[in-house]
Amino acid sequence: MPDSPLHSLEHLATAVILLDDELRVCYLNTAAETLFDVSEKNLLGHPIQHIFTDTEQLANAMQQAVRNNASYIEHDLTLGTSMHGRLHLRCAVTPVQYARRHLLLEFHPMDRPLKLAREEQMLDQTQANRLLLRNLAHEIKNPLGGIRGAAQLLEQELDKPALREYTQVIVQEADRLRSLMERLLTPQNASHYSALNIHEVLERVRSVVLAELSDGLKIQRDYDISLPALVGDKEQLIQVMLNIVRNAAQAMHGNGIIILRTRIARQVTIIKRRHKLAVMVQIIDNGPGIPQELQDKIFYPLVSGRADGHGLGLTLAQDFVSQHHGSIEFDSEPGRTCFTVLLPLP
Repeated sequence: MPDSPLHSLEHLATAVILLDDELRVCYLNTAAETLFDVSEKNLLGHPIQHIFTDTEQLANAMQQAVRNNASYIEHDLTLGTSMHGRLHLRCAVTPVQYARRHLLLEFHPMDRPLKLAREEQMLDQTQANRLLLRNLAHEIKNPLGGIRGAAQLLEQELDKPALREYTQVIVQEADRLRSLMERLLTPQNASHYSALNIHEVLERVRSVVLAELSDGLKIQRDYDISLPALVGDKEQLIQVMLNIVRNAAQAMHGNGIIILRTRIARQVTIIKRRHKLAVMVQIIDNGPGIPQELQDKIFYPLVSGRADGHGLGLTLAQDFVSQHHGSIEFDSEPGRTCFTVLLPLP
């Protein structure tokens, strides 16, 4: 490799893929492996149009470069990938002579500035959501004490044991809601952080959701079992994944496929901070997708796509992920919705 002319491409920050005269991948550099989250050995020898989806723009760019025997630049290229959904890129296609005729593809992500701006906006939104939730929890907590006390007084006046069961339900549910309100009012630094395996979190979520909606729902695993342990609050992360998976299952009315995927992400930037390694969890479903009019405000409190939804699940998920210095994003269209959670490793 050191003597190869391609060796210098390894040091580029630009993602580069080299195609042979039959448009099969014969080389890609480290930046391309990172951008598309694939390894070179999994792509070598495969036709470029079998690796990606939505390749019409890319095919046209390659035809233009070959026809004119000159570089052709596509400034707004959309390319579908299995790991990240659709990527928005700028692509330069250049015919080169290396042993025989080849095409050199250079990819520049167009989403990075938008992603940084979106992450900053999401951070501000999370802080506003946290304040709103704390105020809401405080207002709910006060009447709960009155409801619980009234139920206990009523129980003392009832002679039939069967009727006392109803008052016990009131007391127990009031205690459960009060516990939830206490969690919302608990300061962020009161979280219980420890080393944990993300797959234990996902397996717990999987068993809970299948117990709730077992008929017609399939939850498939696509785990990278070599992932290292991360440091976090296990109960909070269970709640994050449970809220997302439960939303997906309910959107599909309990009939569909949900994929739980884990991977390692390298050299990621989260809220302007660069992390060498992060755990990436993707929750993918084949449901109807998130309505377009809700996509810009899906993390807002009290916003829900269901008539019976309370609109707090994703707000809490975003808050808990933020406390772990991570990020949560989604990409949705009819037939495929993918939530991606990034949790940096120490």
